[in-house]
Amino acid sequence: QVQLVESGGGLVQAGGSLRLSCAASGRTFSGYAMGWFRQAPGKEREFVAAIRWSGGRTYYSDSVRGRFTVSRDNAKNTVSVQMNSLKPEDTAVYYCAADPRDRWDEYTYWGQGTQVTVSS
Repeated sequence: QVQLVESGGGLVQAGGSLRLSCAASGRTFSGYAMGWFRQAPGKEREFVAAIRWSGGRTYYSDSVRGRFTVSRDNAKNTVSVQMNSLKPEDTAVYYCAADPRDRWDEYTYWGQGTQVTVSS
């Protein structure tokens, strides 16, 4: 049973920072791509960032590029996203995702999400 558990969400003022982490368990995640998505109230879930196993290549949405940094610790089966210069429009539930095909744009496993609220 693959499990992804996010942590690190909370309330922060605009311009502030948060670091989200995702702990993966149930199997080794060697070869997996890991990603972050978010869903704001009344909106569809959208891609935020991803990091592939192969070469550690990273991907970002235009809305977060330059502000967010995704990283992974393969020994600990964790993936994190450092979020800086947060804006009220970053408010959403953030989801961690994992995929064994090492694809950055499609995911098989999902976490339950963690709330991030950015106040103006």
